[in-house]
Amino acid sequence: MFLVRLISFLPFRLLYVFSDLLAFIACYLVKYRRKVVISNLTDSFPQKSKKEIDAIAWKFYRFLGDYIVETVKLASMSPKTMRERLIVENIDLINEAVDNGQSVSVYLGHYGNWEWVSSLPLHISKNAQCAQIYHPLENKSFDRILYKIRTRFDANNIAMADILPALIKWKKEGIPSVTGYIADQAPGFNIHLFVDFLHHDTGVYTGPERISKFLGAKAVYAHISRPRRGYYILRFENITDNAAQEAIFETTRRYFELLQKNIEEAPQYWLWSHRRWKRSRDQFNEFHGDRAEEMLTHL
Repeated sequence: MFLVRLISFLPFRLLYVFSDLLAFIACYLVKYRRKVVISNLTDSFPQKSKKEIDAIAWKFYRFLGDYIVETVKLASMSPKTMRERLIVENIDLINEAVDNGQSVSVYLGHYGNWEWVSSLPLHISKNAQCAQIYHPLENKSFDRILYKIRTRFDANNIAMADILPALIKWKKEGIPSVTGYIADQAPGFNIHLFVDFLHHDTGVYTGPERISKFLGAKAVYAHISRPRRGYYILRFENITDNAAQEAIFETTRRYFELLQKNIEEAPQYWLWSHRRWKRSRDQFNEFHGDRAEEMLTHL
């Protein structure tokens, strides 16, 4: 952590020089998951030419380098600098719900610098507890570093296994919660819904919707844009005023519609190196056998 903090004090312009070097090495020398990146992009944008796909891939690697150095920079960024570089346009959409005693579910994707969204407590009403689901890493050193970075601005970093007990506790105490869910990962075979996402039949997580219904939470999508290097704009888009009142799966479907639109605006900022579509519906059906159809009827 000492080394990370030391590097984080370097100015952005110098960190971005290092980022460009990382991008070149990852894309052209090491070819880090390049086959996965090209395959994902080609299948997701069948209308684009090979030249266009290669151009997006290079922009993605450049952004991946930026994501790394920007996350390191997070270790020492002041609240003032954070507010200047991540502009939150309509936080009232959340604070009005919180001040009325309602919890809020914030849906995110692996889009833009999602690590910087951990600074949301700088903007959110003090009447709420802010939380983000945390997946402990196998490497304990990196796990400790990321934990410290993600909690710098007073967000509660809570492991997936512990999030529901924490939310129940706050609910019993009458404390509204604002919880972030990065819900675009590839789930295991415990799938309850497939959606059409980026030209793929995609199995998705429905846990965030199940929790949101239990809480009677307002659900919003965190739309992220990047007007220039090192600066982001976060704008909340309403999914539902109360997830408990929505039909089953409607909140999840709406989230993936908004995420896809966000990705299509500037594809280079999504995590294309992730093996997102490694489990097909056929594999799901084979795994569950006679129970497959039943699995897709409930959250």
